[in-house]
Amino acid sequence: MKSRFQVVVKSMLAASAFALFTGVAATSNVHAADNAKNETYNRIMKTDRMNWGVKGDTKLMGLMNIKTGKLEGFDVEMAKEITKRVNPDAKVVYTQITSGTRVPMLINGNIDAIIATMSVTPDRQKVVDFSQPYFNAGQSILVKKSSKYHNVKELNTPKARVLAVQGSTSIDEIKDFAPKAKVVGLQDYATALTALKAGQGDALTTDNGILYGMAAGSKSLEVRGGTFTKEPYGVAMQKQNPKLVKAVNKAINEIKTDGTYEKMAKKWFGDVKGMDWKELAGE
Repeated sequence: MKSRFQVVVKSMLAASAFALFTGVAATSNVHAADNAKNETYNRIMKTDRMNWGVKGDTKLMGLMNIKTGKLEGFDVEMAKEITKRVNPDAKVVYTQITSGTRVPMLINGNIDAIIATMSVTPDRQKVVDFSQPYFNAGQSILVKKSSKYHNVKELNTPKARVLAVQGSTSIDEIKDFAPKAKVVGLQDYATALTALKAGQGDALTTDNGILYGMAAGSKSLEVRGGTFTKEPYGVAMQKQNPKLVKAVNKAINEIKTDGTYEKMAKKWFGDVKGMDWKELAGE
């Protein structure tokens, strides 16, 4: 027959073992949840590789240089600078996306982040997380210099045919400001620009940063009427990655304060007629 002392001791040991086991299990669960929450961030830090979704058809922002075979533009350089600050050892990888494919590719894990003239909107924030704005854009219109249309208000007529790109916010916005106009959604900006030059539309609408790129060097096209919306661009990331969002925000702040942003803005926009690069980084 066991003594009462032995029973008490065994009970205490059993209780201690259970507490130790449950404590270890709880700690493991916390680590597992943290890893799942920050999956993209952890992968970037582990593999030393950050895959960015960027445009390949948007001059000044993200464009494939057919001579060099490399992507170039403000967004492309921002991706490089952000990566250096998130993980100095990480290789920067670029994947070409369009306005219509960028979010599905991010959600499916084909890319780690999007930096592709993507405006921060409430609807998009339901699906992805954004960094703080890194570029102050606004929607405007691009027309031929011979066009009779000078601003978005004049496009508010059934006779006006306005071109835009599917998957962008531009289509919804132009319908609000020129509801009477006929809006045609096209696959990408290259197609839309070709259509405008061919006279298949009276105006092309999207963010001014994109339109100034289309007009740069052209003798027949110009951006008119100023901006009629505010379209701040942000870096888009999968939800449940708070560490990555924090790291990207920290990187953007450093880029803005250490002179890197000003240097890049001057390089890409300093000589663009009608564009004030000094306003781009404003909050």
